[in-house]
Amino acid sequence: MANIRVLSLNMHKGMNAFNRRLTVHRLASLLKDAQPDLIFLQEVQGEHRIREDKWIDWPNHRQDTFLANHLDLDAVYGGNAFYPHGHHGNALISAFPLIHSRNVDISQNKLEQRGMLHCIYQMGSMQLHAICVHLNLLANDRKKQLFLLMDEIHRHVPFDAPLILAGDFNDWRNEATHLLLTHAGLHESTFALKGRLPKTFPAGWPMLSLDRIYFRHLKVQSTEVGDRLTWRGISDHLPLSSSFDL
Repeated sequence: MANIRVLSLNMHKGMNAFNRRLTVHRLASLLKDAQPDLIFLQEVQGEHRIREDKWIDWPNHRQDTFLANHLDLDAVYGGNAFYPHGHHGNALISAFPLIHSRNVDISQNKLEQRGMLHCIYQMGSMQLHAICVHLNLLANDRKKQLFLLMDEIHRHVPFDAPLILAGDFNDWRNEATHLLLTHAGLHESTFALKGRLPKTFPAGWPMLSLDRIYFRHLKVQSTEVGDRLTWRGISDHLPLSSSFDL
């Protein structure tokens, strides 16, 4: 069986929790040590001309491209939030050949511009679907986004195809897991193995389960939250990792 190492992280635009330090270079090193095959990233800075002028070591490429080049992998970016000095969004970085990608706007208000990035990868004789999401803070908006997400799955993911859905769900009310299992047959990786959801926020003292990795037609082998002493200064979130067998 093929083994897939998956990592998901809200990278806070490559800055630490209070935007005082550029962390994308350290993130590149930590990701290289982790050796994931498939990386789901949220709040990826595509462009920020103000910070680019301020920080001497600001990457010359989009942050997803910079990280992918460091890891010798390929990146796909989906811009969600656009403003006068730049934009940010979600990204998928993968070791697998890309077949197709689409970025879907699921914004529900002007203050929170959100999207879901859906990529299809070739893995041997089968195709793996990967969807990276970042949902709203407001519960009513988030529920609407979950149904948009499930509609994307019903319309564009064959039921027998392996699927990984990961990202920052902002699900502080713990509603997403039941909805996704009931309506789309998706299991959360940590809950499947340990009977509880992973705590990833805030990074310095994680108390909330905001980041998740859901799956279908895969077998989860292991799952863990990144060590807070190692990852604490990288973002306001900790990374979540899982390994799967096809």
